[in-house]
Amino acid sequence: MSDATATNLPDAELLICVTCKTSLPANPLADLAAAEDETRPGARLYAALMAGELPAGLQVHAVECLSNCTRGCTVALRGGDARWSYVYGNLNPDTDVETLRDGAARYLTAADGLVPWRERSQHFRKNCIARIPPATFTPIDLTPATLTKDAPNV
Repeated sequence: MSDATATNLPDAELLICVTCKTSLPANPLADLAAAEDETRPGARLYAALMAGELPAGLQVHAVECLSNCTRGCTVALRGGDARWSYVYGNLNPDTDVETLRDGAARYLTAADGLVPWRERSQHFRKNCIARIPPATFTPIDLTPATLTKDAPNV
């Protein structure tokens, strides 16, 4: 995609959950006070991402619970009425900052938000929690005539 085309695309937002914990301590009662004093993984991911350069057109926001606590750190990537949105989990705030930066940059250049499978990082391929249709999506026709065993998978 050319730079001229990329600049005509709407901005994208990266929402980072800063409230969840990735796992319970091994001994919850003994480690409770220590765990409460630790900076949450999502907050660390947010700080690490903001400390570096962001892709042009990416807005980053810290948000409360994205309801994916068992697979935190969790982020959501969305942009414009015509793009698909994604929720990704299991991010490591110490090792996945560049993965997140690269994934957001690729998303920004995809007019529909659909980054080709082979261009996605391994982490994004294996840790996609949800893909949400854009506001302008066309529903699939699931009339009885289309629901046969010979119909293509949808």
